[in-house]
Amino acid sequence: MKLHRCEWCGDDPLYVRYHDAEWGVPVHDDRALFEMLCLEGAQAGLSWITILRKRPNYRQAFRGFDPQAVARLRAGDVERLMCDPGIVRNRLKIEAAIRNARAVLAIQKEHSTFDRFIWSYVDYRPRHNAWRSPRDVPTRTDLSERMSRDLRTRGFNFVGSTTCYAFMQATGMVNDHVTDCFRHAELRTIG
Repeated sequence: MKLHRCEWCGDDPLYVRYHDAEWGVPVHDDRALFEMLCLEGAQAGLSWITILRKRPNYRQAFRGFDPQAVARLRAGDVERLMCDPGIVRNRLKIEAAIRNARAVLAIQKEHSTFDRFIWSYVDYRPRHNAWRSPRDVPTRTDLSERMSRDLRTRGFNFVGSTTCYAFMQATGMVNDHVTDCFRHAELRTIG
């Protein structure tokens, strides 16, 4: 019997693996959260499959998404990254990743972890939605609007409301698998 999945993942094996193993699974590791925030920002205006295909290159180019290492990148590093065909060569997005790393470090000083800060938006537990159709799933919410405003106030870039909501979906802060997707019920048991 074929498993029913959310329509957005189609049948591309990389997309299916991402849907089945990662999307919507709660993430509590600061490095992984920073990675996803950077990748969601890089995706702005592009398809997510494009970013998924480039993710191994991003991990190498951005030093495993270690916020401390990324925060140390300078103008020469930006120029090097602008020549890297393995990532999206958009200067504003590259510079945003560096600024965002510095902002994550500031949050870690204030809250001890980025995880503690970012998960406070959902009271430290996933929100399980019950969307029946992909058309019902929002691209932004009042909560993602608030997160976006707060992050921008703290110096983050490429964190618009839609990007923040995609980040929340990807990191399991919200479970937006449609109700007939096999992952919806599985993820309800996690938190």
